[in-house]
Amino acid sequence: MSLRRWLDRAHSVPGAPSVRGIGVTGREWTDIARDVAVAGGRLLSLWGSNTDAAGAAVYAAFLLDEGALIAELPISTGEQTTHYAGLESLFPAASRMQRALFDLHGLRSSDPDRRGWLHHDSEYEFLRVSGDGVHEIPVGPVHAGIIEPGHFRFSVVGEKVLKLEQRLGYTHKDIERRFTQLPILQGHRLAARVSGDSAVAFSWSYCQALEGMSECAVPPRAAWLRAAFLELERIANHLGDLGALGNDAGFAFGLAQFSRLKEQLLRATDHAFGERYLMNAVVPGGTRADIAPAAAVTLSECIGAVAREARVLHGIYEEHAGLRDRFMDAGRLATDLARQLGVLGLAGRASGQSLDLRIDCPCVPYGDLAPAKIVHEAGDVAARVAVRFDELQESCRLVGRILDALPPGPHLATIEAPAADSFGAGLIEGWRGPVFVALEAGPEGSIRRCHPHDPSWQNWPALEHAIIGNIVPDFPLINKSFNLSYSGHDL
Repeated sequence: MSLRRWLDRAHSVPGAPSVRGIGVTGREWTDIARDVAVAGGRLLSLWGSNTDAAGAAVYAAFLLDEGALIAELPISTGEQTTHYAGLESLFPAASRMQRALFDLHGLRSSDPDRRGWLHHDSEYEFLRVSGDGVHEIPVGPVHAGIIEPGHFRFSVVGEKVLKLEQRLGYTHKDIERRFTQLPILQGHRLAARVSGDSAVAFSWSYCQALEGMSECAVPPRAAWLRAAFLELERIANHLGDLGALGNDAGFAFGLAQFSRLKEQLLRATDHAFGERYLMNAVVPGGTRADIAPAAAVTLSECIGAVAREARVLHGIYEEHAGLRDRFMDAGRLATDLARQLGVLGLAGRASGQSLDLRIDCPCVPYGDLAPAKIVHEAGDVAARVAVRFDELQESCRLVGRILDALPPGPHLATIEAPAADSFGAGLIEGWRGPVFVALEAGPEGSIRRCHPHDPSWQNWPALEHAIIGNIVPDFPLINKSFNLSYSGHDL
């Protein structure tokens, strides 16, 4: 069965543009995944839902050139039929999602890896590497400072890494259950806190799903303001990362300068919208706050200054021999491997993967803004630094364009809770990559199920490959060049 036949059978899903859904049988579940893989599609997310005492469902969302396709596989939870076919042979990132799905719902895939992911025990079996001179270095789960917990098990000869295995899930918050305890019109606040550095992306994705289910028309001004929020979030994270990457390579000057620029940006954001990190900026129906003309001028001036200084610092980074030596060839993730692993977002674009939902599946107003797509091929730390520098400049340009062309009118529309059993999906290109939210409405304005997905699910496994052949002291630098989310991964 070709991919075209699946798309022809699918129905439109409220929420993000170009999202479709289809119900499948057990055999079709494997067939559709195989057809997606053959067509070059990616696995976006995998999750489950316990519908009632007699049944449940497993869902897979795939990213295609035509948009997103959600497959729903009903599962009887009766005597013998709680298993479903695992997708790990087609999409390697599926394995951890399937393990987490079992921890949350008790639905077991055919994946031979039966180790827990979110629910920890003391008998976790790391995969061993044997041979002369091989030894293990355990790092974490407790790290210095405020870094979130994660365990990294290195198998090394001397200082060269032969293998890295991660164990995450230490910050498991049962966040999906917490969603079901909230009114659906308030769930955006929790969505914004799934991964704090991606607050705008998650809250916008949640509201996108909710507004589609409720048939709420978001005012044009609100859509443009949301895009400004999203690009400000991208700029802030890139500034922070560029400083930290310089520092990890022994260039403290870079940390000082980019920290200063980030603080300037956050202060200007606070002046314009009333909060530094925009945790509450996106609300159902639009935005929490508008921007005054004078504040827009001040913010635009700040963005222009940040862009100018970042260009100067970009030149300094490129000309610094010590940084070049540390960045180039470190943590290389080849294009073919990145494609095989389904790497998304910034890390993918640094390894030749051109997907950017702002361009490839744009929501309003990105069709009008027409962002430039930033892609590099080398796949090393230097490429991930270069993507950040280039995206920072493009996001500064986009914010300036938005502030100059904000449509008139209201920034907030009235929205009602959707009907029970409604289903919607939100999909936003956050600074790290695609952020996805699947939302099911319950009775009387409740949430039956909400699944938020961070692109770190796809990208954490890639880090295990990128470190191979590098020395252990380079791991902090390589890890920071990916800068993946623990919290967004540990639902």
